[in-house]
Amino acid sequence: MTRLLTILLLMAGLAAPATAQETAPDAGTPEAGAAADGAAAAEQDDDDDDDDDGDDAGGEAGVHEAGAKFDYGFSGLLARDNRTDLAPLTLASGQPVATDEYKLKSGGYYRIDINADGSQELALSGGDFFRAVWVNEIVINDIEIRPMGVHSLEFDDAGTATFSFIAIVPGRYTLSIPGSHGETQQAVFNIQ
Repeated sequence: MTRLLTILLLMAGLAAPATAQETAPDAGTPEAGAAADGAAAAEQDDDDDDDDDGDDAGGEAGVHEAGAKFDYGFSGLLARDNRTDLAPLTLASGQPVATDEYKLKSGGYYRIDINADGSQELALSGGDFFRAVWVNEIVINDIEIRPMGVHSLEFDDAGTATFSFIAIVPGRYTLSIPGSHGETQQAVFNIQ
């Protein structure tokens, strides 16, 4: 019995604000005049709008088309025209990984080759970098890999991996050879 009373009181309390909003203001107040003018205008618009019921300004019924700030074309952001090829990274014993730092723009589409000469078994690791970008694909020997996430790439033999991605999170990130501490044994990416 008390549960029933509690439920009824809650329902009455929740319904009160809704009914308060539905009541019309007093006829003598300025809000009442504005409300009456607005209702009359809405009725007038409804009457004028009856002759073109078949025309929809939005196109097909049930389709919502989102506008974009930039028009990237049919393929969108991942179109070849939007991609920037970066200077390749090198994995070789005693050689620098990158010639200079990379400056990237957040939202930019990039592709970079990672070349290993096979002189030593080497890897590039950089979990923070891989979490700051969206990986489109990694291509190795014409095999396209579309991973959900990457932590490192390791080369046992000579070869090339092509890595394409979209830079997302601004910051300074590094891809480095695990266990090395030299400045030349890493590639630095500044995403702005």
